[in-house]
Amino acid sequence: MENTCREDPDQNLEDVSKEAMREASCLLPFTGKRSDFDVELEELFFQKHGRAFVVDPSENFHYRWLSVISAAVLYNVLVIVGRSVFWELQNAMPIAWYVFDYTCDGIYLLDMVFHARTGYLEQGLLVRNTRKLLKRYIESLHFKLDLISLVPTDVAYFFLGVECKVRVPCTVIVRLNRLFRAYRMQEFSDRTEARTNFRFGTDNWVYKNISLPVYGTLRHQYIYSFYWSTLTLTTIGEVPIPEKDAEYVFVVIDFLVGVLIFATIVGNVGSMITNMNAARADFQHRMDSVKQYMEFRKVSKELENRVIKWFDYLWTNKQSLDEDKITSMLPDKLKAEIAIHVHLDTLKRVKLFQDCEPGLLVQLVLKLRLQVFSPGDYICRKGDVGKEMYIVKRGKLSVVGDDGRTVFATLSDGSVFGELSILNITGNKTGNRRTANVRSVGYSDLFCLSKEDLWIVLEEYAEAKKMLIERGRSILRRDGLLDEDAVKASEKEQESLQGKCERLEKALDNLQTRFARLLAEYMAFQIKMKQRISRLEGRTDVDDNGPVTVDDDDDAASQSSQL
Repeated sequence: MENTCREDPDQNLEDVSKEAMREASCLLPFTGKRSDFDVELEELFFQKHGRAFVVDPSENFHYRWLSVISAAVLYNVLVIVGRSVFWELQNAMPIAWYVFDYTCDGIYLLDMVFHARTGYLEQGLLVRNTRKLLKRYIESLHFKLDLISLVPTDVAYFFLGVECKVRVPCTVIVRLNRLFRAYRMQEFSDRTEARTNFRFGTDNWVYKNISLPVYGTLRHQYIYSFYWSTLTLTTIGEVPIPEKDAEYVFVVIDFLVGVLIFATIVGNVGSMITNMNAARADFQHRMDSVKQYMEFRKVSKELENRVIKWFDYLWTNKQSLDEDKITSMLPDKLKAEIAIHVHLDTLKRVKLFQDCEPGLLVQLVLKLRLQVFSPGDYICRKGDVGKEMYIVKRGKLSVVGDDGRTVFATLSDGSVFGELSILNITGNKTGNRRTANVRSVGYSDLFCLSKEDLWIVLEEYAEAKKMLIERGRSILRRDGLLDEDAVKASEKEQESLQGKCERLEKALDNLQTRFARLLAEYMAFQIKMKQRISRLEGRTDVDDNGPVTVDDDDDAASQSSQL
């Protein structure tokens, strides 16, 4: 760039100073120092036009001011939100809070002045024209955010009050618009990150000469640091020998920390692998035992493959072979809570058990057992006596004909069947037998509730038992599978049997009463006889040669005892 002052010595001093200042501003980042000629030209320019206040973003003053405004924004972010939801904090020192609030508002207002006078680069030169800076600031988004953050929402105090009496949020929440100035914190963070530096290696032990192109790349720095850390962590060693005492101390501490961390990691990983292998080894041992048994019993290859695939399915789906054995160590309370969490929603899907009391459902949940069926397995066949009901947890089941090919229906997750057969409802035309063939399409997980478990639970819930039987009869009556005559005969028989039981109970009560009366009379008579015998023995005059003489009263007592 040519110097205008040297080309035309007779040119106006103002033009010379302007051009010289531009040149000095452009060359300053490269030279790092201004000449005396530049300083004199700048002084002449400011003497003629006046010195306008403009903030240079590259100067320390701008960074320090950002720290001040960031502190004010941080105060509003933390304190306003905290005082809005904790009324005790708001009422702790209200006067001090208001002093801090309006001090921050003053900083906000002053920040708008600084923001309007902050210069920017245009074609590499710092713009110092105040009108241009003000226009640029007003047209920016930051000006709108600054205005919103200074809207005097505090006037709401006159209507809502100042004190906060056990109500949330407190009235200080009207000052939340102050948080719109949060972008200044981001700007301060960016400036801080740009100003942060790191030290290069002072010798070859820390890092090799970074000025060389080979060692100055980011990739080599990262790989070298990772390599050094790996050697230290694994205590392999062979790191560069320290050269200073501080470096020796650092290496010793680093080695000790590395040994502890490495031992902890290796120990935990080893324990984890051991536990995983233990579970797998136990499962494999069971499967090998079954294989040996099938080989000993000369089981067909097809059936053996089905058994092996069943084991693989269990292991793949992380299912246990014996849930009762696993949960046996738990107390009954925790066992019940686990069962409720796992099975209660499934049991509620059964129409028969809907609206039952919670205690009954909890007891039934504890009786549910998980069964896994392989592809092609028949869960039940037509004509079989129904001893269990099933709830499909996962998988698909097909209702097939006697030929095994015709599919009438498909049961999926949540389906229920066999619930009526375990109630032993009198008058059931099917005779509590299965009415269809149900076959598993693939691997299926089913919850099973046996008839014995159901009736054991119903013994403690008589009302629920009556309700379930009546509900089962309604379902059978709706499907036309209930014999009304058999139901009436059963009810009459039940009534006659109940009458007989009542008469028998009364007879037993009478016998028990009479027996108790006779027993009491016998005990009283026995006591009297013992007393008379005692008196008789006391009055007896034993003569060695003569007979025993007794009184008339004693003779009468002996005769009565014989009677």
